[in-house]
Parts: sequence; C-alpha cells; structure tokens
Amino acid sequence: MIIGNLVLFLVFLFILIKCASYAIKYSSRIAKILSFPEFIVSFFIVALISVLPEATISIISAFQGEPELGLGTLLGSNVADLTLVFGIVALFSSRGIKVKSRILSNNFYYLILLLFPLILGFDGRLSRVDGIILLLVGLLFFVKVYLDSHKFRKKFNHAKKRHFIKSLLFLILSMIIILLSAFLTVKFAVNFAYEVKLPSILIGLTILAVGTCLPELIFSIKAVRKNHDSLALGDVLGTVIIDATVILGLVAVISPFSYNPHNVYVTGTAMFLAGLLVTVFMKSEKSINKREGLLLILFYASFIIIEFIVNNVMGIG
Repeated sequence: MIIGNLVLFLVFLFILIKCASYAIKYSSRIAKILSFPEFIVSFFIVALISVLPEATISIISAFQGEPELGLGTLLGSNVADLTLVFGIVALFSSRGIKVKSRILSNNFYYLILLLFPLILGFDGRLSRVDGIILLLVGLLFFVKVYLDSHKFRKKFNHAKKRHFIKSLLFLILSMIIILLSAFLTVKFAVNFAYEVKLPSILIGLTILAVGTCLPELIFSIKAVRKNHDSLALGDVLGTVIIDATVILGLVAVISPFSYNPHNVYVTGTAMFLAGLLVTVFMKSEKSINKREGLLLILFYASFIIIEFIVNNVMGIG
C-alpha cells in the first residue's frame, strides 16, 4: 500500500497542476470578454471556488454543533494563505509577484476587514449578531470592489462575448476538479506519511497545512509562471477576505459559539500581522520578491511554534 499511496498521490498532484493551467486559461479569457482585469475576475470567481474546502468544513462543523472547529480552520488557513502561499509562490516565480498600483488602493480595507474577527471575537464568543456584522462588512467590501472595477477596465478588440458561458463553465469545471484532486492528494499523502511512520505533528505542519491551501497555491504558482500575477493576487486575497468575513459570519449565524479566547488572540493577531506584512511588502517596489517570500514562510513557521507553545501552556494550566 505504501507504493500505491505514493503513486495515487503523484497522479492526483499531476491532475491538480494540469487543471490549474486550464483554470488560468479560462479565467483570463473571461477577463478579456468582460473587459475586466484578471485581478477582479480572480477576486470574485476563482477565489469563491478556492474557498470551498474550508467553507465546507466550517459550515458542516457548525451544523454538527462544533463551530469552533470552523473558526480554527478559517483563521488558520488565512494565516497560511497570506504567508505560506504567498511565500512559496514568490520563491517559485522568476521575478517575484508583481503588484499593479491600482490593486494597492484597497490595501487599507483589507487590513480593516482582517481586524473584524479579532475585535468581535475578543470576548471569547461569536454571537449571531457578530455573524451578521461579519456577513455585512464582507458583502459591502465585495460590492465596493465591484463598483470600483470601472477603474480597472481595459479594452480588448477581439473578445467574443458569445464564448463567455463556455469559458465560465470550463473555469468552474476546472476549479471543481482542482478541489477534488486537492482533497485526494492530501488523503493519499497523509496515508503514505503514516505508513512510513512520519510523526503526526510533522504531518499536520506540512502536508495538512499546505493541503488546505493547495487549490490557491497551485493556481497561483502556475499564474505567476505564466506572467498572470494579478490572478494569483486576486485568488489569495479574495479567499482570505471571504474566509474572514462571509464564511466565518455564516458559521456564527448558523451556530453562535464560545471558545477559549486565547485561540483568537494568537490566530487572529497572526492573521492581521500577516496581512500587514504582505501589505508592506507589496508597497515596497510594488512586488513581493524572493527574500520577502522567505520571510513570509519564516513568519508562518514562527506562528506554528507559538501556537504549539500557547496550546501546551493552556493545556497544562
């Protein structure tokens, strides 16, 4: 079974990478047809599909009476997206992740939105009212981005609008296959790791941490390698905002819950600091270079270490 799990892991990883190429192709085509920039299309469409793994886990856990599991999944995956994903993508790119000036115009709002889960959850409880607030601020921000999208418009002479539905369907199909193959890639990787007797902590910090972010990670790596940096930025930033506001809000509306506030103090603060760090790096030379990518990965490693220390101390207390 060791060889079988390894082979299946490699097969589904190949499918994942291949479908990422198709997703980039069709999302770019949609951007041209709508005369919208790639960032806007990626922010709305690709991110909405990329968020499905953690959204599904979080909403199902809320219905099953364990919404705190959703809280950890959403905030933890956001920290990984902002640090691990951006860091790895920057290292894989040949010239760093280039950021267009107009994308930076909403950076202040990104940071404000990342503060909401920390502020509302500071008392160790997310009520139904808190959930509604998170839903509203998330939806209002998406409306703002959409209304501002005329600033991003650019003209294409040969866009065929009759191909829009076909491109949209192929994009959705590509992203669904990405999600399924990401799930199976993680499943067989974990099976293989257990069979070769890797420590469970190592499995959690590597395979599972990256696994929850595989759709946006693979998509973004392929995007920057094809010089579609805006697609990568839109996917990751859109995923983070949806997770921190809309999905977390839905979880609280479905099942208001209490939890150990230290979990939000550490994870929520790390999410905001990660967002702040990414913003600073974006503004510096309008790119995230390889050195900054490495610093983001080190930030994620430090976050994991602090999480383990805090949880061990709280467990002892």
